[in-house]
Amino acid sequence: MIEGSSLEAVARMLRKNASVQVTELERSLGFLATTASATPFIGLFGTVWGIMNSFLGLSGTATTTLQAVAPGISEALVATAMGLFAAIPAVIAYNRFANDAERLGNRYENFLEEFAAVLQRQAGT
Repeated sequence: MIEGSSLEAVARMLRKNASVQVTELERSLGFLATTASATPFIGLFGTVWGIMNSFLGLSGTATTTLQAVAPGISEALVATAMGLFAAIPAVIAYNRFANDAERLGNRYENFLEEFAAVLQRQAGT
């Protein structure tokens, strides 16, 4: 027969192990969240830098031509694209992995409750 304190010890062990597993799953989510939130700002900074270069190109010429502004605008577009190129997949991956980790944590909790119920029934017989 299983004692009540043994049941509690098994339940604690299961909860601890489930918590360790969910923590391990969520370990890299912070990096994805930081990437998703920071890279658009890095892209924006590059955009501002490129536009500043365009204005500097305009100030160095007597006439306004495409050759004077094109390098700065191309830098701005590349910086914006790179920021979005990093941010969009990071947001998608973060949302997917966070959702998967939460679902798995819920499955662990459900298993723990069902297992504890089975053990209690066994203890009662």
